[in-house]
Amino acid sequence: MSRNGLYALVTLLLVAVVGLGIYIYQQQQARPAIEVRVDGQGISIDGNG
Repeated sequence: MSRNGLYALVTLLLVAVVGLGIYIYQQQQARPAIEVRVDGQGISIDGNG
């Protein structure tokens, strides 16, 4: 394998790892969050899902 081919392979793998990291981060941020509160007014459930 030539040196240019090796650089291209390393660059492609680096782009794939960065892309996967961004995808995983966005998926974790999109998870619905649920908040349950118990106070003097009773029970309230808030969520964005």
